[in-house]
Amino acid sequence: MSTDRQEHGNFHRTDGKLDAELQKELDDALGDMSIEDMLDADRPVDTRGKADGVRIGKVIDIQHDDIFVDFGGKSQGILQAVQYADEPLPEVGDTIEVTVERYDASEGLLILSREGAVVAATWRTLKPGQIVEAFVTGANTGGLELKFNGIDGFMPMSMIDVARTEGTSQYMNTKMMCEVVDIDRGRKSATLSRRNVLEAEAAEMREQTMAELAEGKVVTGTVRSIMPYGAFVDIGGVDGLLHISDMSYSRVEDPNDIVKTGQKVEVMILKIDREKDRIGLGLKQVQPDPWAGVAEKWAADDIVGGRVTRLADFGAFVELEPGVEGLVPISEMSFEKRIKHPSEVLAVGDTPQLRVLSVDLDRKRISLSVKRVGADPWVGASVRWPEGSVVEGVVKRVEDFGAFVELTAGVEGLVHISEASENRVRHISEVLKDGQLIKAKVQSVDEQQRRISLSIKALLADPNFTGEGIEADIHAHLQESASAKKRKTPLRGGLDGPDWSQFLK
Repeated sequence: MSTDRQEHGNFHRTDGKLDAELQKELDDALGDMSIEDMLDADRPVDTRGKADGVRIGKVIDIQHDDIFVDFGGKSQGILQAVQYADEPLPEVGDTIEVTVERYDASEGLLILSREGAVVAATWRTLKPGQIVEAFVTGANTGGLELKFNGIDGFMPMSMIDVARTEGTSQYMNTKMMCEVVDIDRGRKSATLSRRNVLEAEAAEMREQTMAELAEGKVVTGTVRSIMPYGAFVDIGGVDGLLHISDMSYSRVEDPNDIVKTGQKVEVMILKIDREKDRIGLGLKQVQPDPWAGVAEKWAADDIVGGRVTRLADFGAFVELEPGVEGLVPISEMSFEKRIKHPSEVLAVGDTPQLRVLSVDLDRKRISLSVKRVGADPWVGASVRWPEGSVVEGVVKRVEDFGAFVELTAGVEGLVHISEASENRVRHISEVLKDGQLIKAKVQSVDEQQRRISLSIKALLADPNFTGEGIEADIHAHLQESASAKKRKTPLRGGLDGPDWSQFLK
């Protein structure tokens, strides 16, 4: 013991040992009294409301690592400064709470501890809902074992995190902020929850984030989960939906091709619905728009290459470059035959040559054609089939209003029902049917509208025409004509005209 301690201890030495007579006097004075009884006998400092052996003393001196505390009267003690750890040391004149560990008779001082006082103070103020910092000391099948301010704590697995916890090894020997959810004073233990703290922090962050969000603002977020229709992105305690249609200017089939769980992404706030707590995000909106330079790259009548991305009943979508698609209407797929579905000409993945028909920048649409890459059979149609000429062709299809006759691959003419016969025809099938080879007279040719009007009636009325080559189903008309002779009143649309027998083969 140093000379300083001797002076504060109110005793002296003669030869390095406690004077025998003084020691005897001290023992006689204490008698059966304990250290606590001695302190309570003469205590000018207020100790009301204290329990568990906690005493209040005044700091009277600090020497190196020793803090000297006076309890009034002749009672003094010493406290190691190391017990304050990361906390600031008290100053001379401050009152502090301590507990007495023992009395050092050789030094004449009480040996003090702050730990017991801290624990006692914690128990006095501890209540559910209080936030404490706890240290994880162990784990069992039910959860984590912790300590805070000398008190034992337990945290069930369900209270460790907001998400399901699979293991506890990552939490060992770490500190965490927890909420006190239950107190067992009898066992001197408490039940803690880290999840409650995390949820409260998330709610506070969410409220702050929602207040700062604005449509059009670009923020950084983390992909939390991926669904077939898009991905949910955490943008600061708030989840927003990044829809699959807003991931890329190119067509996206699977969101996993664009983003990954845990990935940091820069997105734009597209829409905020504060009533429903919904936020729409866009990834492609923060990237350069591929349509920005379309006008300089493609113009009407250009020949371009592309890749077929998908087929629809009305046509095929072709990607000219990432983010830019054009449409080939089904009517622009072939001159040679009538197409019922694009799959008859194209398949997904094909890379055909195409002619640009039109570019609409405002609507971001490009119209394309497959059939116009080669020679157009309609060019010069009025020269090849002039008005008044007799042509031969095959009936390709029959409609209620007439029949379409193919003159050459890609060019069809129409025989209207009114031009199929000199007599009235109830339905075109009475005269013509698919696959028949017929002759007809050209009535008109419109190359721009791609229309040729044909007439069998005009051909039949031509005195120079012998009927050679006509393969219409005349038998039905002849049978109907024979039946009509037996009737008093001729049927409407009957065959009272020319003798059709000359056209039979």
